[in-house]
Amino acid sequence: MPRPHGFTYQQHTDSSVVITHRGRAATTLRGGRAEKFLVEVESGDAQLVMARWTGAYKFGNERTARNHPRNRG
Repeated sequence: MPRPHGFTYQQHTDSSVVITHRGRAATTLRGGRAEKFLVEVESGDAQLVMARWTGAYKFGNERTARNHPRNRG
């Protein structure tokens, strides 16, 4: 699966964080969630962390999983 890319984040004065993907807003975090995100993004791979927080990390292997014998229905 390719590494995530194209994510950026902006921290606002009201302590909210907006995560964007390729220029479009993906999610807005406020309060405790924003604080947890900022700690995590500083300590790890920022692109991977932002992909996980937005839920966009799942893309890439759905076709493979759909063709697995267990999922054919």
